[in-house]
Amino acid sequence: MSEVKTISTPEDGTMITDFEDFCTWVFVIVDDLWQQIAPQFRRPGPAPICSDSELIAMALIGEALGMDSEREMLAFWREHRDLFPHIPSQSRFNRRRRNLWQAFNLIRRVMLQLLDIAQDAYCVIDSLPVPVMQFYLVPSSPAAVEWRIRGAAFGKVPSRKETIFGYKLHLLVTFGGLILDFVLAPANATDLQVGEELLQQHSHLIVLADKGYVSAPAAERLWERRYIRLLAIPRQNQKHQWSPGLKHLVSHFRQIVETVNHQLADQFHIERNRAHSFWGLATRLHTKLAAHTLLIYINRLLGKPDWLQIKSLAFPQLA
Repeated sequence: MSEVKTISTPEDGTMITDFEDFCTWVFVIVDDLWQQIAPQFRRPGPAPICSDSELIAMALIGEALGMDSEREMLAFWREHRDLFPHIPSQSRFNRRRRNLWQAFNLIRRVMLQLLDIAQDAYCVIDSLPVPVMQFYLVPSSPAAVEWRIRGAAFGKVPSRKETIFGYKLHLLVTFGGLILDFVLAPANATDLQVGEELLQQHSHLIVLADKGYVSAPAAERLWERRYIRLLAIPRQNQKHQWSPGLKHLVSHFRQIVETVNHQLADQFHIERNRAHSFWGLATRLHTKLAAHTLLIYINRLLGKPDWLQIKSLAFPQLA
């Protein structure tokens, strides 16, 4: 990746007091970041009336508002043409957004390079379910065949005592609640298998995990190859148990990832699939995760000590 430049922010504000302020901040940040990565997404023909940075900003704001339906999102923006005057048709918006799906993740990664809190070496790893179809529809649905080709599978969610058809989203989250990395895996893949593959892309971390990640050989490999210390909560039948104090400390920090999971499920509806294809799902997931990082980034620019309080940015009236 090319050298990342510092971005500018709206000149006239150090606070976000209404929805218009929020949209202005998002567009300015997105437009600055887009200028850095736009050469990677050049296409032939004249520039569209609705620019790529406008479309990306609309999608990010829509996800922050919990609008996981593009029809609902575009209907909303048609009522706010004072903010974004050029609204594409739904089919064009969908096609352009899918063509830019990698751009959403690249923007997220650029923001990570700009965020000081992304340097935190203390992390938590966890997963959350992403079902793609109702369980009872799978045997008789032709759509299930296509999802299976793209890796969807039946898998258990022990924390909820349920089985889903789809995927699990595995997250690497700092103690401050910033999502450093993620991977979407079939729902039947074990947390340990996917987690180790995810962590192999990083180094010099201390990572807390639950019992699903217990494996002395995996922990040894991560330490020897990547200098990552994986600390998984011991199972009850294991000989060596953690002290009550250490268990309490780990439980406290694991609440951070639970907060992030709750935000992704409650505000971003990440467990609700509105996509009809894998690439549609991937685009939506990349948009939601980029939006989560963007809201934290804005809070850091605003100097807010509790940067995980992100809902009030998209809904200033709740602040």
